[in-house]
Amino acid sequence: MKTPHRFVCLLLLTAVSTSIMADDDPYLWLESVEGENALAWARGQNQQSLEYLEAHPAFDSIHERALEILTSDDRIAYPSLMGGAIYNFWRDADHVRGIWRTTSLEGYRNESPGWDTILDIDALADQEEENWVWAGSGCRYPDYDRCLIGLSIGGADAAVRREFDLETRQFVEDGFVLPESKSSLGWRDRDSVFYGPAFSPEQVTDSGYPRTVRIWQRGTPKEESVLVYEGEQTDVASWATRFWDGDDYYDMIIRVPDFFSRHYYRYVDGEVRRIDIPSDANLVGMLNGQLLVDLKSDWTVGDQTFSQGALVAGPFESFEAGEPELTVVYQPGARSSITAVSTTDSTVLVNILDNVVSRLVRFTHEDGEWQQQALDVPELGTISVVTADDRSDRYFYNYTGFLTPSTLYEADAMADTHQQVRAEPAWFNKDGMQVAQYEAASADGEKIPYFVVTPDGFVANGTFPTLLSAYGGFEVSRRPFYSGITGSAWLERGGVYVLANIRGGGEFGPRWHQAALKENRQRAFDDLIAVSEDLIERGITSSEHLGIQGGSNGGLLVGAVMVQRPDLYNAVVCQVPLLDMKRYHLLLAGASWMAEYGDPDDPAQWEYISAYSPYQNVSADADYPKAFFTTSTRDDRVHPGHARKMVARMVDQGHDVLYYENIEGGHGGAANQKQQAYISALMFAYLHGQLASNSQ
Repeated sequence: MKTPHRFVCLLLLTAVSTSIMADDDPYLWLESVEGENALAWARGQNQQSLEYLEAHPAFDSIHERALEILTSDDRIAYPSLMGGAIYNFWRDADHVRGIWRTTSLEGYRNESPGWDTILDIDALADQEEENWVWAGSGCRYPDYDRCLIGLSIGGADAAVRREFDLETRQFVEDGFVLPESKSSLGWRDRDSVFYGPAFSPEQVTDSGYPRTVRIWQRGTPKEESVLVYEGEQTDVASWATRFWDGDDYYDMIIRVPDFFSRHYYRYVDGEVRRIDIPSDANLVGMLNGQLLVDLKSDWTVGDQTFSQGALVAGPFESFEAGEPELTVVYQPGARSSITAVSTTDSTVLVNILDNVVSRLVRFTHEDGEWQQQALDVPELGTISVVTADDRSDRYFYNYTGFLTPSTLYEADAMADTHQQVRAEPAWFNKDGMQVAQYEAASADGEKIPYFVVTPDGFVANGTFPTLLSAYGGFEVSRRPFYSGITGSAWLERGGVYVLANIRGGGEFGPRWHQAALKENRQRAFDDLIAVSEDLIERGITSSEHLGIQGGSNGGLLVGAVMVQRPDLYNAVVCQVPLLDMKRYHLLLAGASWMAEYGDPDDPAQWEYISAYSPYQNVSADADYPKAFFTTSTRDDRVHPGHARKMVARMVDQGHDVLYYENIEGGHGGAANQKQQAYISALMFAYLHGQLASNSQ
């Protein structure tokens, strides 16, 4: 709870454009999300594609195994620490929509934790005859007596918010309740919340998120909530949160002018006071009065310059007074970065990537100086802090790798001790499999690292089917991970898996991300092309057996690369993508991503966007691989019109294309484990069908 709630457009998406004027676009009718004609078109495409994909000999066995993995009781029930107790949201075969449950810390350490169900979403959906999907909870610190529960219809970002009593296990009658919307709601105290309405055009920004911050008192209509801050129409959003440092709290308002800018204000005694940190820096927490700030660019204070990528800190009052008294907590090197910052009662935990391998370092503030110690955690894998307790130094972290099943540890940050409390079973046989890391030289000479996971019996003879995945945007780092589905559906069946750490991501800090922003977007595409060519040159695969996969921003990536270099690939999996870059900023949350891609209404920016926009550049004369596009009708972040229009255009141009639109599922593409298993089976059946050779 020390770390403030951060604005998440979560998993961060990609855009599309078109060189023709919107009025001349013959496929605009497909942007009508639930239009009768558009849905009829989608269902028709689904029928054709599903008949083809489900007929693949491997589909049924892949689907059955994926469902078994995703609903198994052997999965780790990841903890959330609240008030010394453990909370968990869980889905399985008997709880398709899921249950929210709790147990004691002592109980959680046992093989049978003795879970106590708080809320059953399946039962609630049946009772209310609504397609509820869990959309998270926010519980009131420090008492944890009331929570604000989010319930999405079909997996959309927009959600219903309801106040819930943890003691009675009931929704609060006449409590804080909001109908479905992208409104914000967060606790101040038991009888008031910060509220950002998003029900009408005048209440939202161009990106569709709340523009105002209000205080809503219990027992009063939300329409009578008191306005305390108002952002600009062109902003992404504004919201507020109360975060804590020990027994002290700070009411903070966060204005987001664009996706990578934050203006922080303290709200106190009816006044709004700006906190003096750079607009592109992130406030990532507090410890004993020290404000922690993650720098995205150099910051000069007085005669001292603090470098891009550093974690710095200083007394909160100095920032509020406009005279920050800064100290460097940690400065990453050229091939390292900070991926996450967490706090316990007396420490700051910093997750560091060194050449895409995780380390965990503890920092304490003693006698005005920051002391650091590398923590004793497993090496050569990916580490993620799952949850931390700000009333003790207890935290839980997860360790994983491509061939290492996830293992959960309970640890003490000050004592530097840990013990294993959970471990997933091996979902596939890794015997004979190998992991290697290589580098490819991109078009401008930059070295692009990538991981290669090879199956048993691999020989570098260019015949092995290979799936290459990347993201390359929004400073999101792609790290080694264990996937039972990828392992059983692909690696065990003779496939090679590759993960590329291209520019646009955050693997090497802000500079790696900023190298592919706006007019430099082509670098991300060049990086993926360079890795593809390097795989072929090394004999790991050949173009006949190489496929690429990406979702959201990664969907834009693989869509653009397919259009630019169709000769390199024989399969393309393009999921919940941005593809029409001319209109992306006009669709749903698209305006919030202009800091990443640029403004297509600006002729100078459209000039470079139009050069790569997949929807505008797809050609009837090109020989594209048989691509597979997926989207979701209920995705209210990236508009399903992107995938729909791209497929319609390609079909009309005479290309062979596969398409699947999930009628629910939100931006993740699937609303529950059964849907996720089905979509995974479709994807891997497609890949085996296209890339063949050694696959089974």
